[in-house]
Amino acid sequence: MDFSLTFEQQALIESLADFVEKELYPHENIVEELRAVPAEIAQDIKRKAKAAGFTAMNMPAELGGGGLDYQTMALVERELGRPSTALSLLIKRPTKILLGCKGDQVDEYLMPVISGEKTDCFALTEPGGGSDARAIVTSAKRDGDDWIINGVKQFISHADVSDFIILFAVTGMDDTPKGPRKRFTAFLIDKDTPGVTVKPMLSICTRGYNPNMIYLDNVRVPSSKILGEEGKGFDFANDWLYSGRVMLAAHCVGRAERVMHMACEWAGTRKAFGKTIGEFQGTGFKIADMATDIKMAYLLVMEAAWKMDQGTLTRHEASMVNLHGSEMIGRVTDHAVQIFGGMGMMEEFPIQRFWRDARIERIWEGTSEIHRDIIARDILRGYRS
Repeated sequence: MDFSLTFEQQALIESLADFVEKELYPHENIVEELRAVPAEIAQDIKRKAKAAGFTAMNMPAELGGGGLDYQTMALVERELGRPSTALSLLIKRPTKILLGCKGDQVDEYLMPVISGEKTDCFALTEPGGGSDARAIVTSAKRDGDDWIINGVKQFISHADVSDFIILFAVTGMDDTPKGPRKRFTAFLIDKDTPGVTVKPMLSICTRGYNPNMIYLDNVRVPSSKILGEEGKGFDFANDWLYSGRVMLAAHCVGRAERVMHMACEWAGTRKAFGKTIGEFQGTGFKIADMATDIKMAYLLVMEAAWKMDQGTLTRHEASMVNLHGSEMIGRVTDHAVQIFGGMGMMEEFPIQRFWRDARIERIWEGTSEIHRDIIARDILRGYRS
């Protein structure tokens, strides 16, 4: 494995880093204050990102996307982890399961998200399900050539600003050797479909990138809105789950590097008892731990991205990357608050925002407990008699 950057990767990352610093950083305070990205700012960022070639970098080049491999996308996500989440996600990386679109779906959903004309959101989680995806109860019942969908989705990110929903529902039961099992089907549902109601939830973190409730009351959609095949909604799961977990960790690496840079600047200039606070072991050791933690997370991300490109990444390896990356950003931001002291908790400094936002990383894309369970079960499976 060689993780050195090619000339093309270096040029892309430098260009993206410059874009992030000039076009995203200046708007962070207003997003924090308003808990939303003002529409004119959002449109301006989307327009500039598209002009710079940053839209849909994860999608195939033959469809108009960037055609980047997983290793390069990990580097991209590292850069996009540095700014406010709400702003970074204006640089669209569509949900790749949309590559399962067929027929009219291609022109109605896939191509518009690649071009940036439409935005999707992913609706799986439910109030009674949480990390257990197979516990969902939202149902879709056949009525002729249509399906009638009823249920509730929870914690659906940016559903408030999306044009359509990739929604998972139960469409029946299958008899298996292990007993009855639910049939899961993915649907493409326009947000303005009668019976769809989206209600924002108020979160303390990632302001501007808001979670939402989605209520579905006798929502009627034709069979042509099924993504993939009926009963095979989870056929997309591996790419979606593995990629999401690795890219989350890449995001955390970028954010942690920005936080560490701020902490080092503070530790190198702030004085106490006649010395800079970085000269005291109590602070210096925190910096050393932060640097080591970040380096380990970066290497885990790059190895996992390389394995995804080879098609060899395992389930528990994806969980390892997610687990370490999400817990690493919590440790790094906590150390940074301690280094800044009381100023680390003041709203005029961004450190408190990074610290607050870091907490969600151990929950979405699977909780730390779920990932530890996956890792332990997969490793111990070979030792059971």
